[in-house]
Amino acid sequence: MLQRPRRNRKSAVIRDMIQENHLSAANLIFPLFIVEGQQQKTEVSSMPGIYRYSIDNLLREVESCLKLGLKAFDLFPNIEESLKDKYATISYKKDSLYLRAIEEVKKNFPEACVVTDVAMDPYSSDGHDGIVENGVILNDETLEVLGKMSLAHAEAGADIIAPSDMMDGRIGYIRELLDSHGFKHVSLMSYTAKYASAFYGPFRDALNSAPKAGDKKTYQMNPANTKEALIEAQLDMEEGADFLMVKPGLPYLDIIKLLHDNFDLPIAAYNVSGEYAMLKAAIQNGWLHEERAIMETLMSFRRAGATSILTYHAKEVLEKGWLKG
Repeated sequence: MLQRPRRNRKSAVIRDMIQENHLSAANLIFPLFIVEGQQQKTEVSSMPGIYRYSIDNLLREVESCLKLGLKAFDLFPNIEESLKDKYATISYKKDSLYLRAIEEVKKNFPEACVVTDVAMDPYSSDGHDGIVENGVILNDETLEVLGKMSLAHAEAGADIIAPSDMMDGRIGYIRELLDSHGFKHVSLMSYTAKYASAFYGPFRDALNSAPKAGDKKTYQMNPANTKEALIEAQLDMEEGADFLMVKPGLPYLDIIKLLHDNFDLPIAAYNVSGEYAMLKAAIQNGWLHEERAIMETLMSFRRAGATSILTYHAKEVLEKGWLKG
């Protein structure tokens, strides 16, 4: 018997020597929730350890993360219901909560990479990612709103704009608009394969952004489909995307691998709120080993081909010293 694979597993030194995939702070993007007010820090009930921050506390959180080596942040706003309307006009209104948050983070921490979310649902009275007319999501009419939102984010200092709406043609529309206004340097991280998933509940709880009626199945993808992700990725690449994202992460590792194997653009994975809540619940009940379960989960995204991982675990893995070497 010439081959004995266990020889390469016999010591920690050898195991580390031949490890194929590695995870570092550079691979992590930390999603952060923002609320209006001062001195606000309220825990999301369905996401233990995750909070909604007023801008002053957001800055403190970003600073503490930077000291740990965590440098990329995806911001999400919790908007007061009274400010929402059918056309999400507050999303691009000057001096609104979200735009102030972007400006303050970039002003205080220019070294931070700020990723911004572009979709109507946090600002829409309908809770959908597009304009709703008679129960139908209007695609092309929505692009104008998304464009205004993207331009406002770029003007506020966003480094990467991440359209999460899944409207057809939005990457090309936003890219052209940004370029024509002098923002050729701003990157686009497209939610390329965003599935109509059961794992978004805690996120919608954090932002109070659930649809008021209907569901998102006419624009988010069918969980049963694979080839459709290739179509979406090809279109996004041709329209000018700089990153392709798969959301959720764990149930769609095959899709991450599929895009990694077929496209040369960096692939991002969103380790979503439901995945986080699921792990945390099992850990709190003593059913899973915390460090091993979380690190195995994050490594699975790297193994599948993700270069960037949006994860609510980002800060804790650095605080607790779980990233080795």
